[in-house]
Amino acid sequence: MRWEDQRQSTNVEDRRGIGSGMMIGGGGLGVLILALVVMLCGGDPNKLLQSVGTSDQQQQTQTTAGNSAGTQDENGRFAGAIMGNLEDGWKQILPQQANIRFQAPKLVLFTGQVNSACGYTSAATGPFYCPGDRKLYLDFAFFDELRREFKSPGDFAQAYVIAHEFGHHIQNLMGTMDKVQRAGNTNQLSVALELQADCYAGIWANYAAKQGRLDKGDPQEALNAAAAVGDDMIQRRTQGYVVPESFTHGTSQQRVQWFTRGLQSGDMRQCQTFR
Repeated sequence: MRWEDQRQSTNVEDRRGIGSGMMIGGGGLGVLILALVVMLCGGDPNKLLQSVGTSDQQQQTQTTAGNSAGTQDENGRFAGAIMGNLEDGWKQILPQQANIRFQAPKLVLFTGQVNSACGYTSAATGPFYCPGDRKLYLDFAFFDELRREFKSPGDFAQAYVIAHEFGHHIQNLMGTMDKVQRAGNTNQLSVALELQADCYAGIWANYAAKQGRLDKGDPQEALNAAAAVGDDMIQRRTQGYVVPESFTHGTSQQRVQWFTRGLQSGDMRQCQTFR
């Protein structure tokens, strides 16, 4: 994919490398105990707490600066470029086809685990979208897994992953996620929601192709990734058998079908998976 000269999105929040130690009021449990000891000995605990607060602020500033520099690596630049193109595309598509004003989400980059409006989540969950804070969450380790475990290499396979989560944001703006939640969020509705996000990812790919961003093999990379993360493929690989009643994302064939429909049509009306 030709992404290097694409503008970088300003809606990328880099939390990679930020720890999640147990902190209370900017200090730590050990600091509070030490402050209590100082007070019992007749000293002034405020001096200690102020000193720790200053140190924490300096450390936080250094961490933020380090993460800003971290976004300059290739993964960070790639994610920023894909987000920029997704924003440019949906800023046109959504008002034209659905008469809804586009509002950009944020992409949060993290390592290991992350806290969101949807709760505390491990990277083992994979990339996800949280409607509560309108943010996409991505640990780049998933791209390694996509290439190594799912045998789906390529930059456009990675772009498909981001575009799929971005598709959930479009559903959020459309009110689709609220309707599914009110209806009970059954497995059947969950599958329809995920397949529609695949179709929306295909619509973006249609836009990117018209912009001259795609190379010849890019669509196949996305199709390989869509097939690899089908419920049937994952269940067969992890447990050796398939339980259709437990599907939440759709079969490999369905995911390929709906991504292809979006890619070929570029039309949101062709993404009616709930029918």
